[in-house]
Amino acid sequence: MQSVAQKVEHQLTDKGYVPVYTTRVIEQPWDSYTAEDHRTWATLFQRQRELLVGRAAQEFLDNQQRFGMSADAIPKFQDLNHVLRAATGWELIGVEGLLPELTFFEHLAARRFPVTWWIRKPGQLDYLSEPDLFHDLFGHVPLLLNPVFADYMQAYGAGGVKAAAIGPEALVNLTRLYWYTVEFGLINTDQGLRIYGAGIVSSKGESIYSLESAAPNRIGFDLERVMCTRYRIDTYQKTYFVIDSYEQLMEATRPDFTPLYARLAQLPSQAAGDVLASDRVFQRGSGEGWLNDGDV
Repeated sequence: MQSVAQKVEHQLTDKGYVPVYTTRVIEQPWDSYTAEDHRTWATLFQRQRELLVGRAAQEFLDNQQRFGMSADAIPKFQDLNHVLRAATGWELIGVEGLLPELTFFEHLAARRFPVTWWIRKPGQLDYLSEPDLFHDLFGHVPLLLNPVFADYMQAYGAGGVKAAAIGPEALVNLTRLYWYTVEFGLINTDQGLRIYGAGIVSSKGESIYSLESAAPNRIGFDLERVMCTRYRIDTYQKTYFVIDSYEQLMEATRPDFTPLYARLAQLPSQAAGDVLASDRVFQRGSGEGWLNDGDV
């Protein structure tokens, strides 16, 4: 493990941001955080905690408290790991930025969750083009205390290693699954729809939009449907998929995906905003404000 941490960011070019990848695992340089870094964490933490009451899955909020996360200071990975290892056998590892896909999958398969050590600047509170410490730590880590979701994440990592060996089309299908569950998933609860996806809970705007806007579709989770559906990286999502439970996720993804990839290769992909006759529709979106191109 490397001890000197560097900050690896996307590069801004005339064609937009270009991803820059890193594979190093580092110790969290906690003593190097500035007062501004801690204030940024505090601002984001307080804002999202207040906003997510009644919007995020209650277990997500409860698990942040189990970890002892607060606005007081950026949490120390080593303190969180004491709780996490005892609960589900996972551990957090420090990384310098975005990881290559295969490296990311290998860490997940070994029950290691990569957390970017650095935090965004005050001028980036509402948007950052890449994951930072707040997105990773606030958004992703709490649900790793849930044994079923923790197993799902490990299974996803192992599946990613296998998909990388199968080919690029399989990776596209699997990336859509991660996007629409781990990053932008909703869950149906007795209290109504709630957020569990890290990309939503770490975003002020999308926390409101995903549940309260009339524009997006909200559709019941179906594995093949999700893996056929393109998504947005430049705007809020046109469609959110709704799981009934974390057990549903685990059971849907338990079988070997190899025959599934072969079947999906024969099917057309679906646009991000499509609603199909076979869908279980919680809400058919109005489509207000949607861009006509840009699905990936």
